[in-house]
Amino acid sequence: MKRVLSGIKPSGDVTLGNYLGAMKRWAEMSQSADSQNFFFIPNLHALNMRPDPAELLGQTLNAVAWLVAIGVDPDKSAIFAQSEVSAHAELQWILNNYVTFGELSRMTQFKDKTQRVGSEGQVAALFNYPVLMAADILLYDADEVPIGDDQKQHVELTRDIATRFNNLYGQTFKLPRPTLPSLGARIMNLANPEVKMSKSDEDNSGCILLSDSPETIKQKIMRAVTDSGSTIESANGKPAVTNLLVIYSLLSGKTVEQVEQDYAGKGYGEFKQDLAELAVSVLEPLQARFNELRSDDDKLSAALKAGKDVALPIAEAKIAEVKTKLGLL
Repeated sequence: MKRVLSGIKPSGDVTLGNYLGAMKRWAEMSQSADSQNFFFIPNLHALNMRPDPAELLGQTLNAVAWLVAIGVDPDKSAIFAQSEVSAHAELQWILNNYVTFGELSRMTQFKDKTQRVGSEGQVAALFNYPVLMAADILLYDADEVPIGDDQKQHVELTRDIATRFNNLYGQTFKLPRPTLPSLGARIMNLANPEVKMSKSDEDNSGCILLSDSPETIKQKIMRAVTDSGSTIESANGKPAVTNLLVIYSLLSGKTVEQVEQDYAGKGYGEFKQDLAELAVSVLEPLQARFNELRSDDDKLSAALKAGKDVALPIAEAKIAEVKTKLGLL
């Protein structure tokens, strides 16, 4: 049975891009009898923003509630908080010795941010967090890591670290395989289709949050930018309409080609109106389930404890194996 691992960071509100690009697949995977699934809340990663403690706790519970609301069954999949399994931080420190400064300096997120605002004053965790991400994955001998395309670089680095360690000390870590969805690996911003829809956006006018009201969802979609011309088709020169078609496809279950056929000869206004209604019809039940779960912290805590009980012995066995190979007590 293969092991699948992924996580959702407890910072900012979950977006439609998060849902369509990854979480929707997680829900489908969690129902499979062919895989053992681990979905963790990487709250240690969130510390690089120095969040308010109460807000971090609340966002952690929000993340659990969204996972369950979208269909991840805590009785079939382990949902747990990273901070409750200390082996994550311990393995990160060990793996720091098997990755180079040069490799970390080339990681896209660190490189982009330091190019914009400089490296002076940046917390060390921003530079080092890909190593913690590697520890997250390698602790559980994950076969598969379902990701968006912006995370592929991190899994590749994880494989490099694992290979380096295995070559020195013998087979210890399984090499994880990154898997991307065939459609929707990168959902773009509705106001600027050149950038990804992100929950870290300061201006979320082009970013649909799963918590947005039906009215807000409709407004954002109706105000979404479109391309020149009037045909509703996916094409290299039409990034805005292509993005909307992908969203429609993933929400409806139709292929992009089927959606194009449905709107042949129709205008952008009608297409966006229908997309807005579709998005609301899909998200409203998820929001209702989220609100129900979020009103019961005991149920969310129970889900986290059940997940921890599954994850902890696996992680502790792996860190014990690593320490033995390194001559650590």
